[in-house]
Amino acid sequence: MRNQQSGFTLIELIAVMVIIGILAATAVPKFIDLSDEAETAAVSSIAGSIESASALNHAVAIATEAGLSTDPYVNIANCNTSGDLLAGGLPSGYTLDDQSVGSKATVTCTLTNANDATKTATFALIGAAGYTP
Repeated sequence: MRNQQSGFTLIELIAVMVIIGILAATAVPKFIDLSDEAETAAVSSIAGSIESASALNHAVAIATEAGLSTDPYVNIANCNTSGDLLAGGLPSGYTLDDQSVGSKATVTCTLTNANDATKTATFALIGAAGYTP
């Protein structure tokens, strides 16, 4: 009686390794490029947060001026101070352009990643003035 051995042949193992190599070669470049997209998304996210905070700050300023609220708001007269609207301030590694904005006026500001100046995002900023704590 003859013993039967079971297992994979060398050719089958090589074929599987070639297939895995092809799949890895097509998938790896997609994962390597994600850091660049993540940095762009981070800049856009922070710019969107500042824009939302600016709109809320403007609403509180209007309500306070109308006597409907006693909540404090942040005086904003320049793009480079709009980071004060975020809890904890503007994250390190980002800069804002230097552009004046009048009370209740709207300007378009630019947020830049200080480590990579090609990563920028624009946002609308509404100025606020007149609050004294």
